[in-house]
Amino acid sequence: MTYKITVDMNKCDGDAACRDVCPQECYADPKDGKIVIKKDYECIGCEACSNSCPNGAIKITEE
Repeated sequence: MTYKITVDMNKCDGDAACRDVCPQECYADPKDGKIVIKKDYECIGCEACSNSCPNGAIKITEE
């Protein structure tokens, strides 16, 4: 299975909680106040990132 990470940039505040909890290191340091997805192809669908996002900006979907 593969998963797609979608970030609503209107909700993202660059908190980087998603980066800190992702076991696959799919996220990079925020740039211009927004999180950066660096390797979504590594996503295992655990949803740790979406559960940790204080603004509900992250959605994980199965492809």
